Amino acid sequence: MTVLVVPEYLRQFAEPSGYVDFARFGPVSARVAEVLARTAGRLHREGWEVLEGLDAQTEAAARTAGEVLGCAPHEIAFVSSTSHGMFAAAHALGAAGPAGGTVLMSRSDFPGALYPWLRAEGNGGLTVRQLDGPLTADIVRATLDERVHAVSVCAVDAATGIRAPLAAIKEAIGPHRVLVVDAIQALGAVEFAADAADVLVAGGQKWLRAGWGAAVLMVRDRVAGRLAPGLGGWSGVVDPIEAPGHPCPARPGAVAHTVTNPDGPAVAALGEALALVRDVGIGRINALIGEALDELLGAARAVGAETLGGERTGGETPGVSGIARVRLPGADPAAVHRTLAEAGLSTTLRGGWIRLSPHASTGPAAAGLLGDALRSARTLLTA
Repeated sequence: MTVLVVPEYLRQFAEPSGYVDFARFGPVSARVAEVLARTAGRLHREGWEVLEGLDAQTEAAARTAGEVLGCAPHEIAFVSSTSHGMFAAAHALGAAGPAGGTVLMSRSDFPGALYPWLRAEGNGGLTVRQLDGPLTADIVRATLDERVHAVSVCAVDAATGIRAPLAAIKEAIGPHRVLVVDAIQALGAVEFAADAADVLVAGGQKWLRAGWGAAVLMVRDRVAGRLAPGLGGWSGVVDPIEAPGHPCPARPGAVAHTVTNPDGPAVAALGEALALVRDVGIGRINALIGEALDELLGAARAVGAETLGGERTGGETPGVSGIARVRLPGADPAAVHRTLAEAGLSTTLRGGWIRLSPHASTGPAAAGLLGDALRSARTLLTA
């Protein structure tokens, strides 16, 4: 494995200096852009023979994802988005009939992590029990009973940056229950206990910086027998073309839960993005994110802004999430957000707070822009 030195890694990126909105979308790396351009060229020049190359890239991407997540390649499949993968997980449990049981989840999770379970419940496959606040092992443990068969949790909360204690939650629920993890706000930026996840989903458009169109769906062998291919389509069954009748038996591995073949160029881009994370090392990437977040929050506090998040944690997953929040006391958050945008800062306004989510490539200029813009907004407030 070739380990990239940090300066070479940073040369992969060219987003504006005030771009600190990776929890919403991550501008792609040069390596990803090159793969997309090369693949588009092949689609332009070649006929059906391009499919062999795309299949090979999908297999390579599954191997890389397995290396990053610590699983076998056949435990990886590719779907169109995080929401698609979560729907597959929810209906895989729901299609198991009474075995689907009750699923625990936080009512404050991002809607994309909620609706798959609510729709599966509406279809009669399982029961959803919504809990208050970010899930912890103690909250989950206090709610467990014989009806609970699964827990769904976001590895990192999209609004607050709070990191879920995945290993502790998995220990609390035990091996006979399924832990489903929405990891889109973690994979590529945060060290987390991926080995605790029985099912994991993460799209490529945020911290992985792979663009839209593909997401990792990991289904570990240890829970395969407790899931049914609720959304499994023709791509997830054995020999669907030549079969004398349908439905055909499900294919082994995570691919059983796919609706159709994935977007080949998007999967190739996602594989390249995962390879970049693997080559640099998630620990180094997270350290650079922590440095950028420290500078941003320091600049905000220096002009009297309130901040939340950005704390480093130890325990099962040391480091920092890439998400924190700021606000100016007494100021209209929407007006402050507009001021930041006019100053060249890309951020997200949510719940009266401005979310900051820098990446490893965020330089010190972003903190300067933030400090100046908040100072300007505060001056307008007191004028």
